[in-house]
Amino acid sequence: MSALLTQTFLTALLLGAVTASIPLLLAGLGEQLSEKAGILNIGIEGMMLMGAYAGFFAAYRSGSPWLGFAAGAAAGGAVASFMAVLCVALGLNQVVIGIALTLGAEGLTALLHHFEFSQLYPRLADIPTLPIPFLSAIPVLGPALFHRPSLVYLAWLAVPLLGYLYRATHLGLALQAAGDKPAALDAAGVDVLTIRTAAVLTTGLLAGLGGAFLSEIGAGIFVPFMTNGAGFIGIVLAMLARGAPWRVLLGALLFGACLSITTALQVAGVDVPTDVIQMLPFAAVLLALVLFGRRASLPAALGTHYVRGAR
Repeated sequence: MSALLTQTFLTALLLGAVTASIPLLLAGLGEQLSEKAGILNIGIEGMMLMGAYAGFFAAYRSGSPWLGFAAGAAAGGAVASFMAVLCVALGLNQVVIGIALTLGAEGLTALLHHFEFSQLYPRLADIPTLPIPFLSAIPVLGPALFHRPSLVYLAWLAVPLLGYLYRATHLGLALQAAGDKPAALDAAGVDVLTIRTAAVLTTGLLAGLGGAFLSEIGAGIFVPFMTNGAGFIGIVLAMLARGAPWRVLLGALLFGACLSITTALQVAGVDVPTDVIQMLPFAAVLLALVLFGRRASLPAALGTHYVRGAR
C-alpha cells in the first residue's frame, strides 16, 4: 500500500471512528451516570432511537440542526421519564421495564416513519463543521479530530466535566452513595429517589442527543431500527469503564473504529466481504467482555429499588 493510499485509509478510518463513536460516547456516559446512582438503564437503546427520530424530524422540518439536537434530547428525556416513574418511584423491575421501553420505541418510531417519510426517505444537508485553526491542518489527525461539528467537541468536553463531577463535588458523592449505600445517603438527609430520578432523566437527555447525532450527522437520514444495538454497546462501555468517563471515551473510539472500518477499506480500494466487517463491532464486544468483564466494578445497590426510610 502506497504512502498516499495509507494516509487516505487512516484519514477515512479516523473520520469514521470519531463520527461513529459520538453516539456510543453519549450513550455510555449517560448509562454510567445512571448506574452510579443505582439504576440499570436497559432502555437506553429506545431512548436513542426516539432521539434519532425526533432529532431528524425537527431538523428536517425546521432546517436547524440545533433544534434537531434539542428535540432529540427532549425525546430521550421523555422516554427516561417513564423509566423514572416506573422503576425509581414504583420500584418495578428495571430490566423488564428497560426492554419494554426499547421495544415500544422501536415500534413507535417505525410507525411514525412509515406515515411521515416512507414514500420520500429525505436526507438532511451536511452539518457545518468548526475547524480549529492550525490543528485542523495536521495531516490525518487534523480532519478527523479538529475539523468536526460543534457537537463533537461538546461531547468530548463532557468527559472531563463528568470526571470532575464524580471526583470533586458533593453531587458526585451523592450519586456514588445512591448506588453503593443508599441507606447511608438517606440517613444523611439526601433524598435518594430525587438523585436517582435526576440521573435517569439526564441519561435520557444524553442518549436522545446521541440518537439525534446518529441521524443528523452520522447518517443524515432516519431509518427504523437504525441504532442497531448502539445503546447496548453503551451499556457495555459503562460497565467496563469502572466509573471513569475517559474509559468510556476510549472504548467508544475503539468500537467506532470497528464500525467505520468498512468505509475506510472501501476508500482504500480493499475488497473485503461486508458481512465480515459488520460482524467486527459485536465480536469486539464479546472480546471486551471476555478480557475485562471480571474487572467491571458495579455499584453494590445497582438494580435494586430503594424505599425511603428503609435501613
